[in-house]
Amino acid sequence: MREVEKWGIFELSVKGPEEGNPFTEQTIEGEFAGKWESVHTVGFYDGDGVYKIRFMPSFTGEYAYKVQTSFGGPVRGGFCVTEPGEGNHGPVRVKNRFHFAYEDGTPYLCLGTTCYVWDLQSDERIAETLTSLAHSAFNKIRFCILPKHYDFNLGEPRSYPFEGTPMDSSVLTRDNFLEYGNCSPGNSWDFARFNPEHFRHIEYCIRELGKLGIEADLIVMHPYDRWGFSRMSEEEDDRYWNYVLARFSAFRNVWWSLANEYDLMRSKTIKDWERFAALICKGDPYGRLRSIHNCIPFYDYSRPWVTHCSIQRQDLYKTSEMVGEWRERYGKPVVLDEIAYEGNIPHGWGNISGEEMVRRFWEAVCRGGYPGHGETYWNEEGVLWWSHGGTLHGESHKRFQFLMDIWKEAPGDGLMPCGDFWSEVCAVPEASLTDSVRAKDYYLIYYSFMQPVFKEYHIDDETGYRLSVIDTWNMTIEERGVVSGKFRVQLPGRPYMAIRLEKVNI
Repeated sequence: MREVEKWGIFELSVKGPEEGNPFTEQTIEGEFAGKWESVHTVGFYDGDGVYKIRFMPSFTGEYAYKVQTSFGGPVRGGFCVTEPGEGNHGPVRVKNRFHFAYEDGTPYLCLGTTCYVWDLQSDERIAETLTSLAHSAFNKIRFCILPKHYDFNLGEPRSYPFEGTPMDSSVLTRDNFLEYGNCSPGNSWDFARFNPEHFRHIEYCIRELGKLGIEADLIVMHPYDRWGFSRMSEEEDDRYWNYVLARFSAFRNVWWSLANEYDLMRSKTIKDWERFAALICKGDPYGRLRSIHNCIPFYDYSRPWVTHCSIQRQDLYKTSEMVGEWRERYGKPVVLDEIAYEGNIPHGWGNISGEEMVRRFWEAVCRGGYPGHGETYWNEEGVLWWSHGGTLHGESHKRFQFLMDIWKEAPGDGLMPCGDFWSEVCAVPEASLTDSVRAKDYYLIYYSFMQPVFKEYHIDDETGYRLSVIDTWNMTIEERGVVSGKFRVQLPGRPYMAIRLEKVNI
């Protein structure tokens, strides 16, 4: 009997007809049942007369399946699900309203980056990106299924999602960028026939990310398009969505981002986005995390299908500073997928310093949110991490593991803002009802761009705290012993400092 590990993928291939259009004329679906679950899944045509169906088991033990096709009798069989392997903690779920955990209960502290079309670059560039990720603190990456047309990204992708031919990209220059942006003269696509190789390659990227423990936040649609993919008909959109769901849903490290900057896709309405959300809820039997990303106006993150906020800043400066307000407004995890990017390109969203990026990360974490990174340093090769991946050149990414290590040591399900301190940013543990952790057990106080030479505190007269002084930029921790009652903390009078207070018995 075949074996698959818990939260792994059982895949079945069936030979079938190649004539006609198998993408629209044939179907494959199945029922997978174990002692504790019964799941219906839909498969897909993978080209060359091969039809595939996938299933992610959530329990150990024996499973049976019955797969039905439109071109033949049912296929029956069984397999055994073993314990998960090392590093396999299952899919990420929302925990305690504002935070995340893997399905086995392991905490997940989301620290992401954006590389929009790293997956559509050369094999060499993709390998370079995976190496960079392996040596980083990132555990989520946002990227597109469809190719992207925008400044610093005017080349052709390695493949296209549909059969057909693109426009002649040799006519594109900086001067006519706007003329061809979101237009499609010369394109010739058959939107009823997918290019399986394009999707197989994305599956390869998802698997490689999974090996690194990185979540694949798939951007399914976006407006930066010269090929016509952003302006398909309702029927074409739905066919594309269903194919994507059938191929990718079984991967435990997949998240769904309906769109990057949904509000710039002028041909789509809220009714369309709600229809796509309904397709996800129906076509993804595993309940992957779901959201949608804005340019200017937020989507209504209170919608029941939205699992977390995926936020781009709405203000030139403020984003991390607003986390507490957004937590209160939406009652869901606040993921800051775009708080501007470290770099030096002319666009205002792409030229903050490494110091400012690190400040925004610390501020977001201490306010109970989850920050996201991007890097946009101009270079003669035109390879920017934010779009192409490759090698990181900035300073902020070098300091995220230090933040992550401190973050992981905090008690509770995550951090939440503390209103007891008005002149600095203070975080305390967010405890679930079953936790014995209390807010006064731990404080992480961040001074941001302020630079006091000392601070005085008086929490109560009874509790003792182990005091640590943290330099978030130089990545040092100085232990200052135990304090209690009213105490003074001497500081170096420079920005980006923090202190940590951990309750001890005295």
